[in-house]
Amino acid sequence: MTLAEILHSVPPRLAAITEEEASRRDGNGRWSKKEVLGHLIDSAANNHQRFVRAQLVPHVDLPGYQQESWVRLQSYQTEPWSNLIQLWLQFNRHLAHVIANVEPAALQHTISLDGRAPVTLGFVIDDYVRHLEHHLSQIL
Repeated sequence: MTLAEILHSVPPRLAAITEEEASRRDGNGRWSKKEVLGHLIDSAANNHQRFVRAQLVPHVDLPGYQQESWVRLQSYQTEPWSNLIQLWLQFNRHLAHVIANVEPAALQHTISLDGRAPVTLGFVIDDYVRHLEHHLSQIL
């Protein structure tokens, strides 16, 4: 599924989830639906930087991020579910726009995250959508 297809089909399904259901934690330290969507917002924020910076130079070294800490520090659990949906949707609409406007040659630029082996911008974009689908399946 493409990012555009996700952004068309998923928001109504997210909106059908109640505040109570979105806030429920299933135990074992697992995130609530709110926290999973918050993680996807963090992923959008971090990947936005990657998508733009990797177009500027042939190779860029970037930090990773501490996802557990990001979710905890932003207190997604206390944010209204409808606000999280809107933030996620708008951020991803912008990312879809950015992706659609990447110069084809820049897709071969490389990114090293947290000192790991370089991967291409094209791979990072594809991986972003796979990651999004994975976590959305947890919510839906």
